Amino acid sequence: MPKLKTHRGAAKRFKKTASGKFKRNKAFTSHILTKKSPKRKRNFRSSGMVAHADEAAIRKMLPNI
Repeated sequence: MPKLKTHRGAAKRFKKTASGKFKRNKAFTSHILTKKSPKRKRNFRSSGMVAHADEAAIRKMLPNI
């Protein structure tokens, strides 16, 4: 059986925590920022966690991490 390859796009976007969950950055941060409130933009800076429903797919894309 061949080696499992890491999905490089996913590897750049997700980091595994010590408890085995996946950390992610938030979307909607790159442009059209004038209409977004400062509070909303500030909350985008903090990282979020991957939803439980998506964890299996991410784990499959990142077998060696």
